[in-house]
Amino acid sequence: MSNLEIRTATSNDAEIILYFIRELAIYEKAEHEVLATIETIQSSMFGNRGGVHGLICELDGKPIGFSVYFYNYSTWLAKPGLYLEDLYVSPEYRGQGAGVALLKCLASIAIEEGCGRFEWSCLDWNTPSRKFYESLGAEPQHEWLGYRMSGKTLTDFAK
Repeated sequence: MSNLEIRTATSNDAEIILYFIRELAIYEKAEHEVLATIETIQSSMFGNRGGVHGLICELDGKPIGFSVYFYNYSTWLAKPGLYLEDLYVSPEYRGQGAGVALLKCLASIAIEEGCGRFEWSCLDWNTPSRKFYESLGAEPQHEWLGYRMSGKTLTDFAK
């Protein structure tokens, strides 16, 4: 019988986190956009500034997936929220409960931390993931549009 476990990521997991980030980027056809390195993951997730957390999903001791999350804040609820930045399970291990286990662990963390919401984004073309999330009771938020500034736009705007 297989043993599926979820554990808190540590600085020593930076290499496996980068591996999963690259696998996710390949799936999203955006590998060229990954600027992360082992060093930047170690400093941004596990350094003094922190605020970013990770989970590693292992099957019989082998890492097969991960999630990265952080806390935001709802002014209307006056409560923190848990925001899932990334969730990924290697394709050959999908369908064995790893994604559900990661999401349940995150939901439990959100409850323990008094969060009013557990949220994430999903690419509009990613039908398999959208169907998976909706099968668990998650609801898409059609009334909200995401906005982003990055790179040169962010730098120029800040001036």
